[in-house]
Parts: sequence; C-alpha cells; structure tokens
Amino acid sequence: MTEKKRKIHVIGINSYKFEDLPLKLQNLFTETVSIAVPNSYFEEIKSWSQNNFEKKKSFFESKSNNELINWLKFQKSDVILISRGDPLWFGIGRILLENFSKDELSFYPSNTCIQIAFNKLKIPWQDTVNVSIHGRDSTRLVEALKPRPSNLAIITDSHNKSLELIKKNLLELNLIDFYDFWLCEEIGFDKENIRKLNLKESLPSDISSLNIVVLSKTKKNYPNDNLPLFGISDHIFKTFDDRPNLFTKREVRVQILADLELPKNGVIWDIGAGCGSIGLEALKLRPDLNLFCFDKRIGSKSLILENSKRLSVRPKFIFEEDINNTLNTRNLSSFEKPNRLIIGGCDKKTKIQIIKKLAKGMNIGDIIVIPIIDIHSIKELKEELEDKNFKTNLSLMQTYKSLSIAEGIRLEPNNPVFLLKGKK
Repeated sequence: MTEKKRKIHVIGINSYKFEDLPLKLQNLFTETVSIAVPNSYFEEIKSWSQNNFEKKKSFFESKSNNELINWLKFQKSDVILISRGDPLWFGIGRILLENFSKDELSFYPSNTCIQIAFNKLKIPWQDTVNVSIHGRDSTRLVEALKPRPSNLAIITDSHNKSLELIKKNLLELNLIDFYDFWLCEEIGFDKENIRKLNLKESLPSDISSLNIVVLSKTKKNYPNDNLPLFGISDHIFKTFDDRPNLFTKREVRVQILADLELPKNGVIWDIGAGCGSIGLEALKLRPDLNLFCFDKRIGSKSLILENSKRLSVRPKFIFEEDINNTLNTRNLSSFEKPNRLIIGGCDKKTKIQIIKKLAKGMNIGDIIVIPIIDIHSIKELKEELEDKNFKTNLSLMQTYKSLSIAEGIRLEPNNPVFLLKGKK
C-alpha cells in the first residue's frame, strides 16, 4: 500500500485573532503541531498557542525563501503554512505549486486585502486591474496605468519606496489628476487606516509598512481657468472609456497645430476627430475660427461637447457619421469650405477620397495635414496632394518620455507618427 503523503495546509488570514478563523480551521490548528508563520507577524500567531492549544506547537519563522521550502520538504506529518488573504493571489501559492504536487497542498483562502479595501471604500471592484510591485519590477505598473482603468489596486513594497514610485509614474503619465489616491494601511487589522492622499503634497511620514494603494477614477470637474495657452495636457480630454488612448497625444498634437499655421479667421475641418483634441485646441488658440468635427464612432459627439466645455470653446458643427456618407450624400456646397483640413482616423482610400472632394475648393495658402501611421500609404497620399497643386512636406514624430522605475528611470517610446503637410 502506498504511504499517504502528509498535507501542507496553506491558510490565508486577514486578522491576528484566532477566534476570527472558521471553526474548521480552528480545529485544524488544534490538531496540527508544525506551523510556519511569516516573520512579519510571527509573534502574533505564536501567541495563539498560549490559550488555544493543548498540544505543544513547533513554529517555524518563515521568510518565504528556500529555507521555508526545505523545511516543508523535511516535515513528515501535516503542517500549516500561514499566508495573508488568498495564497494563490500574488501570494506564496505559486511558489508552493512549483515545488510540491497539487495533491500535497490544500488552500484555504481568506478575503484579500483588495476585497476588504474596496468594500471599505464602497467601490465595485469587478473591473479592477490588480498589480503587485512587491519584490517585482515596476514595468507592469506602468503598462497597467497606460490604458487608464477605472480602478487599479497596487500591492506595494515597503523596501523600495513604492509610494514614491507610484506618485512619479502618475505624474509622468499625466494622470495625477485622473485618479483619487487611496492609501489603505493594515487592512482588516486593529490599526486599520484608510485615507485619501493629495499627491501634490508630500507623502505622510507615518505610513505603515503594511499598505496597499487603490487608484479610483476621480469624478472631479476640470477647471478651465488654468489651462496653458498651448500644449494642453492629455488628461484634460475625456476619451472613450473602452479606448482611453484613442486620441492624438500632446507632443504630436502640438506639431500638427504648428503645421496648420492657424489663421485668425477661417474654417477648419477635423476629420476623424475622436474626442476633438486637435480641433478644439485649435479653436482655443484661434477663437474666431469655425470648427467642423467629423467622427463616425458612436458617442464621439458627446465626447467632443464635453471637451468643448473643458476648454471653453464651441465648435460650429459636430457630425457623428462616416465621412464617406458626408461626402457622397450631403450637399457640400452648403458647407463652409475648409481653409485648414486635418485628415485622421480613416483608411488610405478614404483619405484619398477626401482630398479629391475637398482640395479643389481650397484656396492658395490653405493647408492640409495628415497624421499617418502606415508607411505604405505615404507615397500615394503625397502624390494626390501634389496632383492638386499642394506643396508637400513629410516629417516623422518619434518622442520618448522618461518613466521612473525602481532602479532609476528609463525612456519609454511613443508610437512614431508621420505628418504629411500640404500647402496650396
């Protein structure tokens, strides 16, 4: 008969009180002699044996390293390993599964610190993005922040100045005003403390080493009385919730606005406007321009209207329809002809169609700017502009941003964008 292997019972806790354990686990502690406990709360768990157990216990102070694995392998009878929350959620569970068979392991999860924190904050968390930078590289944090999730929970590391790093990354990604920053300390324990920090001020000095961070999308209003004249920060613009990066970034937007050589008066068409970032900033610079915005995505009109309020400008018309429908079914003679034309957010065929339909009505000195990410379409678009008597110029925008990581900083590239400019 095959000898029955001993079990490793991995028990998650979120309280230092023995009586908070379910009765089944209390009984398991009573019957089990060998118990491994993380060194950060070794004394608290060891004190349970003073009042609750008849059998003498053998406690092993764990640092979650190879010494723990060797100790577990040496044990001949059942053992208990204490963990926090859910051992299989950024916990010891993964390491154990790499060193022991599934038959040897039994997991007893408790509520995670994230579950408890969101319940305390009264924030739904089913769509929350979870990231751990505890003993890990911070690259995943940066990647998690870029899509601007509504909620992001971060397991921190007290040994690498995690909170300072999170603050720096939010600043570098222009998200400092995008999120409420909740610091949750010793969640589930007697000294639990939850507070919202203002990241424009210095971090508190009395922070517990046992903490997590919850970032929740702010509902604050965006004041328009303190915006810069030129180069508005990306976070000011409301974007599509499911595609938060679908807009022209500040560095490229600034160059497009410069290439447009905006006149004091005239008409500007922004085709593929998205959330309206280019056209609306143009209108902020030149309030007497008449702005026409076109975008086929459902919801684009409401986005552009919201961003118009944030910038205190007013487009003349917003069309939530496919530009092909506009060109083919509407009477273009009733439209004001563009003096400045931005063509973005559509395929090569549509871009060529727009040039054919609109370029012939444009006057000497009028300008077309086309942002391009597909290098194969440049030649035909350039030739089409030149065929319509536009002098062309092509430039490549490749920008980098510094991002803080635990070891220092690194340069993060933005996607390269070609800007094709035509001036009649």
